[in-house]
Amino acid sequence: MAEQQTPRSLIVTFYGAYGRRLQGPVPVAELIRLLDAVGVDAPAVRSSVSRLKRRGLLVPQRTGQGAAGYALSGEARRLLDDGDRRIYAEGAPSLRDGWVLAVFSVPEAERSKRHVLRSQLARLGFGTAAPGVWIAPARLHEETRHTLERLQLDRYVDLFRGEHLGFSATAESVARWWDLAALATLHREFLDRHEPVLAAWESRTDTPAEEAYRDYLRALDSWRHLPYADPVLPAELLPPDWPGSRSAEVFGQLHRRLRGAGARFAELPGA
Repeated sequence: MAEQQTPRSLIVTFYGAYGRRLQGPVPVAELIRLLDAVGVDAPAVRSSVSRLKRRGLLVPQRTGQGAAGYALSGEARRLLDDGDRRIYAEGAPSLRDGWVLAVFSVPEAERSKRHVLRSQLARLGFGTAAPGVWIAPARLHEETRHTLERLQLDRYVDLFRGEHLGFSATAESVARWWDLAALATLHREFLDRHEPVLAAWESRTDTPAEEAYRDYLRALDSWRHLPYADPVLPAELLPPDWPGSRSAEVFGQLHRRLRGAGARFAELPGA
């Protein structure tokens, strides 16, 4: 989760939560106002927007009033749509759902693609079952397919669905395929940062728009990286004190309490 709370990450989080639901591009002046609420100054906004434009995620457009602004590219919208299914998923998967296997082979002449493939599969939450064999819960199949096709890596990979038949117990294998201790640490870091925020809101009866926007955007920016590091494994395969269940519960409660109120602050004048 090294990217969380950076200006660039917060801008992406803003567009994912609110910006793509607004009519038309977001004026630069409004982006500066909306990011200032979470502690990002104007030079950092402009610099980060330029980077996102170079990556093809934001495209410059004029608003109906002629102001300079930025809208999401088609590619960025597809990435955010894929992310929604993972970020806002409720409930743990069942072991009966099975697994998706990604088996890849890259010719020696294109060996640089091996690193790209490994990085993308790791980013999608895959664990390593063996060299060139990566595994994840089966529900990640569609997003994996989209990602590999978008990056033109699909010709190096075969995808399979199936179940684990042995020889070791599946829970033991999962502990080899993923670094569960490292994932638990990420969940505890999220809880250390945001569980007190939830407790503070639970003691209140009011939900001011700007405060709700600020706390929700920060929580979402922290949370949205977690379902990629942790693919959300079936509960019966995890340690009994697994903190992922509580971190998902905390984010879900903050989402329900704050997102709608925060939208009032994110509304654009004249929109």
